Amino acid sequence: MGLIWLVPAAGVFAVVFAILLTRDILRRDAGTPEMQKIGDMILEGALAFLRRQYTTIGIIAVFTAVIVAALVGLLRGEEGLAGITPMGIAWRTGVAFLVGAFCSAISGYIGMYISVKSNVRCAAAARRSLSEAITVALRGGAVSGFLIVALSLIGVAVMYYAYGSEPRLAPHIIVGFGFGASFVALFAQLGGGIYTKAADMGADLVGKVEAGIPEDDPRNAAVIADLVGDNVGDCAGRGADLFESTAAENIGAMILGIALYVATGEAVWVLFPLVARSFGIIASMIGVLMVRAKEDENPMNALNRGYFISIGLSLVGMVVTVLVMLGTDYAWLIGAGAVGIAASMVVVFITQYYTEPGHRPVNDIVEASRTGPATNIVSGTAVGFETTLATAFAIGGALLLSYWIGTQIGLPGSGVYGTAVATMGMLMTCPFILTMDTFGPITDNANGIIEMAGIGGEARSVTDRLDAVGNTTKALTKGFAMVSAGLAAFLLFQAYLARVSLLQNGDEGLFKVVDLAKPEVFVGALVAVMLVFLFSSMAIRAVGKTASKVIEEVRLQFRSDPGIMAGTSRPDYAGCVDITAKAGLKQMIAPGLLVVLTPVILGVVFNQIPNYEAAMAVASLLMVGTIAGIMMASFMNNGGGAWDNAKKFIESGALKDEKGEVIGKGSPTHAAAVVGDTVGDPLKDTAGPSLHVLVKLLATISLVLCPLWITAMISDVGVEADSITATSAVITWTTGEASDSEVNFGTTTDELEFIVSDDALVTDHAVTLTNLSPGTLYYYEVVSTTEDGDIAKGNNGREYFTFTTGPP
Repeated sequence: MGLIWLVPAAGVFAVVFAILLTRDILRRDAGTPEMQKIGDMILEGALAFLRRQYTTIGIIAVFTAVIVAALVGLLRGEEGLAGITPMGIAWRTGVAFLVGAFCSAISGYIGMYISVKSNVRCAAAARRSLSEAITVALRGGAVSGFLIVALSLIGVAVMYYAYGSEPRLAPHIIVGFGFGASFVALFAQLGGGIYTKAADMGADLVGKVEAGIPEDDPRNAAVIADLVGDNVGDCAGRGADLFESTAAENIGAMILGIALYVATGEAVWVLFPLVARSFGIIASMIGVLMVRAKEDENPMNALNRGYFISIGLSLVGMVVTVLVMLGTDYAWLIGAGAVGIAASMVVVFITQYYTEPGHRPVNDIVEASRTGPATNIVSGTAVGFETTLATAFAIGGALLLSYWIGTQIGLPGSGVYGTAVATMGMLMTCPFILTMDTFGPITDNANGIIEMAGIGGEARSVTDRLDAVGNTTKALTKGFAMVSAGLAAFLLFQAYLARVSLLQNGDEGLFKVVDLAKPEVFVGALVAVMLVFLFSSMAIRAVGKTASKVIEEVRLQFRSDPGIMAGTSRPDYAGCVDITAKAGLKQMIAPGLLVVLTPVILGVVFNQIPNYEAAMAVASLLMVGTIAGIMMASFMNNGGGAWDNAKKFIESGALKDEKGEVIGKGSPTHAAAVVGDTVGDPLKDTAGPSLHVLVKLLATISLVLCPLWITAMISDVGVEADSITATSAVITWTTGEASDSEVNFGTTTDELEFIVSDDALVTDHAVTLTNLSPGTLYYYEVVSTTEDGDIAKGNNGREYFTFTTGPP
């Protein structure tokens, strides 16, 4: 327990670090008046969209919090969980939901605000040097990265201690925090993703393909909406996404630590994830400060150096955390943490291979573009499907190896806990990864500002180089988020099984098996795959509908005002921003509600049908939904990234024909690549990233709302000691299914040394205890086993029931 102090210290340190970086950024030169005017337009559009978006999400979130709190409280029975009243359960769950939702929203909002303030300063710095521009972009990204992780860490820790810090029960109660964070993240990622890609598609198709003008040309009415979209999608949206990732994974790992707490009596197993993440904050902080770029160097090399420094320090932090908190007897878990850290590096290499120019996948798409858009799309689709192989090996290998390492410490549930430690290891560098993610939209916006302000020369060369690196860092972050979602979803799936056992049987370890032969499990799997495909369809269709409105508006402005193309009049940028915002927010609601309602409807329906087990149907939904979602996200993220970089490779002038002449912008090959990139845009920036949130939201919803479809086999309320005399007592209880009867009892909690049982299968149980000692306090538990071998214990969150015999 000696390192627990590091949790609040690291959280506060990260917030202070973000504040200092913010001050450093805001004091820097913001460029020419024209650059500042463009930056102000981007900021105004981004803030207007977020105000609308968060107002909508806030109304839905408050309404949802009230419903969730009421349902969870009403369904816990008269005594609730471990003596907490139903009202206590209700308000704790509702408050946790709202706190998680608020923290998720505020982290995305602040990150986006600083990102917009950074992009114009990055553009101004590019006029002086590459090194200064990288510093501004990286520090702007770091504000978002460190605030998000700090708020997640502090939020979970504060909720844990505020709710009593009872290691066995507090993690189950604060799971509402993860639900609230996931809830906001889904709508933020969806809304931001729809906005950014609709604006991007509209700007590209009308500007580049129809009008033949360059990207970010000020004559394009959608260009400001496009730049705004980079911030609300990649900054606010991804920020909320990774905030809920870190929160949900922390809580899931804490729940899995309960089994080891019960086995050892040490609360360190529950608190270990928080300490590991604290070391990750410190490691990432040092990594960010160590990034230094040379003028003639590939900027990606400088970022990689900082990342590998963070990796190395994270490994040191994992070693210290295991040895100090758990001791040398459990040193095997260092290996599990190392597996997670290694998995994060593997993700980087996989993403770079499939999305960077110079490797086979992107080269194939470039070559296919020579023969038109159809072959470009076919080639890109094939690349996207191919990426699932490496993704499956990365996630599967990390899970299998970390599980095996966990089993070596020999404690109940230690294998699953090993996967939790691996997940924590992978997420230790999350602040640095988030920094690189926000680096992308900052450099993209800086490039757009330079273009719109008419500044060329060396400054444009610098921002072009940074923009190319930013595309790679955004792709890396999507890969990281995808694989971490896979590891986290397995962790949350195990947490769901533990929670079902606690609610159903009073023991976290009894619901371990999902029977694939049961029809409800098969149906749950069908619904899961359907959900992933239908959600993706709705998200992509939403982008298409919104993009159509943007395209119509840009075309209308070109037709109605010829002075726009001549450069003598200014387009109505605000019109496109407003159209995109309204349509994007309207389109995000339906797919979001689909995800929220599907597990609830599935569980409630199967709970009403006799002979079907709703908990297993929902467990199947979680597992298969995770697998389908991660594979679909891999296809979309990497395929879309490959399409994007194939287009940029052609635009760079690196592609030549058989005569050695450059095939560049304006060529049929480039037009084909633009079409392919436009197809990939909603995949990699809307549907794909939203699937990361989907798989975790399914789990957090199920963790919070599973009382809706779970009936405790033995109720606390129904267990009573009747007819107590000096030497006897009758223990009565009821079960949901016919089962045998067993009472374990004794005079100490160390060991219940006496057993009385009855093999008759009944639902109303009565067991008589005889030969008791007068005037003695007895501890007892009831156990029932069905004909199928299902076991339920009737202590449901308590240590034991008690009664006292009468006087002699």
